Amino acid sequence: MKSIISTTVKMIVLPFLSFNLSNGQTLFVPSSDTIQLAYEAHGKGEPSLVFVHGWSCDRSYWKAQVDSFAKEFKVITIDLAGHGESGIERKSWTIEAFASDVVAVITKLSLDRVVLIGHSMGGDVIAETARQLKGRVAGLIMVDAYKKLGQGRTPEEVQAFVAKLTPDFKDSTRSFVKSMFRADSDSSLVNWVADDMSSEPPAIALDVLQHRLSYSRQMTHTLEELNLPVIAINPDNAPTDIESMNHFGVDVMIMHGVGHFMMMEDPQRFNRLLKTAIDKLLQ
Repeated sequence: MKSIISTTVKMIVLPFLSFNLSNGQTLFVPSSDTIQLAYEAHGKGEPSLVFVHGWSCDRSYWKAQVDSFAKEFKVITIDLAGHGESGIERKSWTIEAFASDVVAVITKLSLDRVVLIGHSMGGDVIAETARQLKGRVAGLIMVDAYKKLGQGRTPEEVQAFVAKLTPDFKDSTRSFVKSMFRADSDSSLVNWVADDMSSEPPAIALDVLQHRLSYSRQMTHTLEELNLPVIAINPDNAPTDIESMNHFGVDVMIMHGVGHFMMMEDPQRFNRLLKTAIDKLLQ
């Protein structure tokens, strides 16, 4: 678990994100399995925007979105269990359990109508959250969660991928994270994200990763069951199979010239695209 010390480091190392917890008090709520979950609430307005981070990240990865969208909406950012300032006392790090974390925060705040926004693994989490919150979700926005929808990864493919990071988790993860940026990305951002994500406890991170990759076999069934408007915002660092995404009811918006962490790489341009996506969902 990344500690409050890590939060202090973010204030020093990432001045371009203007990270400052004084903009929103860090609050806690127990999960369904009694883990303390950290979250922040900013602004007011409906629907509420709930931002969910990806694998081995935390709520600070959305910092560049909070102030912008809190002018019009109530904005919630969450540390999923095992991440950021939330507790680590969980035995199995499933997507379903992470979704229940999001539900716990939404229930605590008595949010009646929400737009769920998830980056990477957060895309799986928000889809599963919507299953647990039927009738209260206006739509989903997935930020580089899937570039193709279909049968998903086989168990063998999942195990092979996880195995690549297992022997030397820290160095392997740093290399993997760096590969998700463009060659011309800000080196200070690249190095910080790579160091931050590779500092996650390996036992937690590898179990989470296995469940995240495995959920790809469930995602299309979840989307069909939900029958909600869904928009994917994807970078152009690799091709998106738009036909497969559209087949399962997902509209695609492409952001050019960025990598996987587009909301941090070019916040202003990403925020404009995200606002367009939110407006489209709420039409």
